[in-house]
Amino acid sequence: MTLMTRDNYLSTLKELPHSVFIQGERVESIADHPISRPPAMAMAETYHQAQQEEMKSLFTAQSHITGETINRFTHIQHSTQDLIKKILMLREMGRKTACCFQRCAGLDCMNTVFAITHETDQEFGTQYHPRFIDFLNYIQTNDLVTAACMTDTKGDRGLPPSRQEDKDQYLHMVEQANGGMVVRGAKLHITGAVNSHELIVVPTRALQEEDKDYAVAFAVPAETRGVTFIYGRQPSDTRRLEEGQWDVGNLYYGGCEAMVVFDDVFVPEERIFMKGEYAMAGRLVELFAAHHRASYGGCKVGVGDVLIGATSAIAEAQGTERASHVKDKLAEMIHLNETLHSGALASALKAFPLPAALMR
Repeated sequence: MTLMTRDNYLSTLKELPHSVFIQGERVESIADHPISRPPAMAMAETYHQAQQEEMKSLFTAQSHITGETINRFTHIQHSTQDLIKKILMLREMGRKTACCFQRCAGLDCMNTVFAITHETDQEFGTQYHPRFIDFLNYIQTNDLVTAACMTDTKGDRGLPPSRQEDKDQYLHMVEQANGGMVVRGAKLHITGAVNSHELIVVPTRALQEEDKDYAVAFAVPAETRGVTFIYGRQPSDTRRLEEGQWDVGNLYYGGCEAMVVFDDVFVPEERIFMKGEYAMAGRLVELFAAHHRASYGGCKVGVGDVLIGATSAIAEAQGTERASHVKDKLAEMIHLNETLHSGALASALKAFPLPAALMR
C-alpha cells in the first residue's frame, strides 16, 4: 500500500470533477483558485508530514483491516496510545499550518460510524458494519480524505425535523429506490468539504420515531450527481485576489467550510450505514462529540502555539517584552493552551474500548 504524497493529493484534487461555487461562479480547480488554494495546501500538509521520517510514528499507523501502513488520518483508534498519538499529531499539524487543516472531523466521523454501525447491527440485526468496513478499506487503501457532513440547516429549532414547514431543513430520505435510497437536504459549515474525496453524512441530533426518514447515514463520492458545494466566506478572502496578496493573514495556508446541497442524490445500498434506526441517532452525535472535542485539544492548541510565538515576537519587535502586563498575558496564553492540551490527553488516558474495538 502506497501513501499519497502532497503532490499526489493535489493532483487528485485538480482532477476531481465536483461542483464547487465560489462567489457565485463555478470553479474548475479549487487547488488553483486563489481563494481556495491555501486550504487545499493545508490539507496537503497532512500527506506531506506522513512522508517525513521524523514524523512517521505520529502520522502513520497500522491498519487493523489489512495490517498495512496507512495515514493516521484514516485510522480507527483501538487503544489509548492511538488516541494520544492522534492528539499529538493534530498539535503538530496546527503548528505547521497555523490554521484549520480540515481533516479532523472526517477522522472522528469515521471512528464514530465504525462504532455505531456495530452497535446498530447488534441491536437491530442489520448488516451496516461490514459495509462500513468495506468503505473504510477503500479509504485506507487509496489514502483518501473524508469530510464529516453533520450540521443541518435546522429551520425552526423549536420543532423536530418531521414537523418543519420545509421538510428539507434536515437532510432526509425521500424515497427508497431499487438498490438504494434517494436523499434531499443540505449540510452547513462542512469543514474541508471541497477538499475531500468522499462525504460521510450523519444525523445532527437525537430523533424520534416520526423522524425516522431523517435517521440516515451514508457515504458518497464528492463528485456524485446532485451534490453541490457552496464555498463559505473566509477572512480576507478577496484580498487573495489582489495583486501581490498583501495583508491576507496566513499567506500559505487557510481553513475552509462549505454548504453541501444534496438535490435528490441516489445512495447505493452498499454505502448506507443507517436507514431509519432513529434510536441510534442521538448516540451517534454524542460519540462524535466526544471524539471531536478531544481533537480540539490537539489542533487548536497547535494553532495556539503559533499565536503565542507571534505575540512574543511582536512584543520583542516593539521593545515591550519585559513589560509586566505583556509577560502576564503571555503566561496566561501558555497556561490556557496547555490546560486544553492536558484535558485532551486526560480524556485519552481515561478512555475505554467500545464493543466494535474488540472485534478485530
